[in-house]
Amino acid sequence: MSLKDRITEDMKTAMRAKEAERLGTIRLLLAALKQKEVDERITLDDAAVIAVVDKLIKQRKDSVSQYSAAGRQDLADKEQAEITVLTAYLPQRLDAAEVQARVDALGDALAAELGRALAAGDMGKLMGSAKAALAGIAEMAQVSAAVKSRLSR
Repeated sequence: MSLKDRITEDMKTAMRAKEAERLGTIRLLLAALKQKEVDERITLDDAAVIAVVDKLIKQRKDSVSQYSAAGRQDLADKEQAEITVLTAYLPQRLDAAEVQARVDALGDALAAELGRALAAGDMGKLMGSAKAALAGIAEMAQVSAAVKSRLSR
């Protein structure tokens, strides 16, 4: 069963159980998926669905920080509940040490390919390959920090 099918089934389950908050979040996710499919005229695979879920979670995290700064804890709690529902659709994430190890391996491979040690100017190349290799299994903020760490050595 694809991830999109699982999300649809979860929506039906939430409807039957009358879980209004969970249902609203799942509908929001399905609407974002449908919008992406219509805009790009494609059928989303699991990797693309994970990318959309990541984007929605990032938006929610930004909203939580904004609401907390404004003293609107009720809205921050609502956004945090949506993050909890959306996180269930992501694969297990790598921890910081695993991300650093994979970025180091990619950096070593890139350095061997270029035939020289990596410099700060190679950040785009390393970030591009790291993004492709770690998409969906690591947070891009962690990947970026690992790339910067690798290039500073």
